[in-house]
Amino acid sequence: MNGEYKTISGKQLRVLGKADTISESLRNQQHVFIIGSKGIPAQYGGFETFVEKLVEYQTDSDIQYHVARMADDGERYEYNGAICFDLKVPNIGPAKAIYYDVAALDQCIEYCTRMNLKKPPVFYILACRIGPFIAGYKKKIQQLGGILLINPDGNEWKRSKWSLPVRKYWKISEKLMVRSADLLVCDSKKIEEYIRSEYTRYTPRTAYLSYGCDTEPSTLSDDSEQFLCWLNQNGLSAGEYYLVVGRFVPENNVETIIREFMKSDTSRKLALITTDNEKLYEELNKKLGFSLDQRIVFTGSVYDQQLLKKIREKAFAYLHGHSVGGTNPSLLEALGSTDLNLLLD
Repeated sequence: MNGEYKTISGKQLRVLGKADTISESLRNQQHVFIIGSKGIPAQYGGFETFVEKLVEYQTDSDIQYHVARMADDGERYEYNGAICFDLKVPNIGPAKAIYYDVAALDQCIEYCTRMNLKKPPVFYILACRIGPFIAGYKKKIQQLGGILLINPDGNEWKRSKWSLPVRKYWKISEKLMVRSADLLVCDSKKIEEYIRSEYTRYTPRTAYLSYGCDTEPSTLSDDSEQFLCWLNQNGLSAGEYYLVVGRFVPENNVETIIREFMKSDTSRKLALITTDNEKLYEELNKKLGFSLDQRIVFTGSVYDQQLLKKIREKAFAYLHGHSVGGTNPSLLEALGSTDLNLLLD
């Protein structure tokens, strides 16, 4: 109900009512619809972090952001001034993300049509998952006088977690998305070069938009109870652990990191702050037997940003094995907080 609050990822958010009508002042604003992230407040993920910081540091009060979120309750809520809307998505395997993007785009277009917005709406789609459907949606966006922006992400079709047929789909989908975009916003210069060379025949219009990161030290002291408790819970000592932060997926080269670490004779530990992936965990443990190595510690997730920053600051070194994608926020955050960074070239 409108005015109530709910907690998402540890943050209190104001619940909004149904979008039946909007004020004249809101109708006159520039509406920007962001589709393709898992939503905000962010947990892990490049797109999620991007959207989180975009709305957090918004300075133009004339812009109204709308952000889709993958969830089960179907509610609308306000977060840092952005209007967020939940979408329940059936668990249909790799097609889940496609369903989510299409459902979100449908809802955004319907909102624009119903609310009779005064300024051309902007639709910003993160990643190239819905290429086979985009031509029809582009016509609807044009009828609204809208603009279609697309972030092509970073070679989704190369991700090893996908089967060959799925990877072929991603490649075809990328081509169709590039062809339909009014502007392709790339967060990596290499990705921008790739788009321009791979799709020259479409004369794609591109822009490079670099990410930044917060380089301010953590507000937690070295002897804060919260940080010391995290160390004790995981059997770690400040300055005596290597750190990995990110999703536990094959393309982040977790197998290589763990295998090569196990070969070393270091007395330091390897702390992995990752998302859950029981299938991959069991698969790699069976292959590597890392559960027998007491130096390897899976700490679980850490969503408190000040604690996570302190963990980075006190790591001996940060290990970054991401092999696909654009510019990864966790890398930038490590470069800004950790003294020694070992990166996959």
